[in-house]
Amino acid sequence: MRCVYFSTANLRPGADKKVVFLTARVHPGESPASFVCQGVIDLLVSQNPVARVLRDHVVFKIVPMLNPDGVYLGNYRCSLMGFDLNRHWQDPSPWAHPTLHAVKQLIVGMNGDPRVSLEFYIDVHAHSTMMNGFMYGNVFEEEERDHRQAVFPRLVCHNAPDFSFSNTSFNRDVMKAGTGRRFLGGLLDDTSYCYTLEVSFYSYMAGVNSVPVPYTEETCILLHNGQTLNCPLTWAYCICDRIMLAPF
Repeated sequence: MRCVYFSTANLRPGADKKVVFLTARVHPGESPASFVCQGVIDLLVSQNPVARVLRDHVVFKIVPMLNPDGVYLGNYRCSLMGFDLNRHWQDPSPWAHPTLHAVKQLIVGMNGDPRVSLEFYIDVHAHSTMMNGFMYGNVFEEEERDHRQAVFPRLVCHNAPDFSFSNTSFNRDVMKAGTGRRFLGGLLDDTSYCYTLEVSFYSYMAGVNSVPVPYTEETCILLHNGQTLNCPLTWAYCICDRIMLAPF
């Protein structure tokens, strides 16, 4: 029987906590988001040295399926009640949007705890028209904060051959005001980074003149041979780059 070691130093009562919060499948038809989320979880519970560092210093909160009733019913975008949950972050109803309401309350509670630093909020989606992986980020009045927002996507692009920084964009589109990225970007302070992470339904191109490579479940989930660095592993390396720059 294989024993997996977990450090609990960052979980002891009263300890300051650095938190990375991931959500996925708010839109039930975007199944690649579940594969990405599975890859992140597989890495975090592995014996990979990066995973050990992350477990020692970061608390991960992962909600792999924000819209379980929509997934169960086979809906593409909405919940059982017919709502696009990713437009109701501003004022979710405990009756009509119970999963969203619960997650928002958890994040708001952490934001009010002086012992908790919410480092990242990343909402994982799949895109039906664009290729590659890419991100949406927020736009702020402070130029320096804008520049800092671009660092993480650039790190991902440097590490992940299927990630496109040129497809990544930063906006404050009024139509997206009710999304997790936009709402939490306004709620949390300037030490937190909020992104929507998109992965194509179809394929990616690793270079300008390369042939499109179809995405499969296996290319979104961490490969079992321990040698190939797919998207979740390289995203974790990028998170590791950030936390290693900060004092513990």
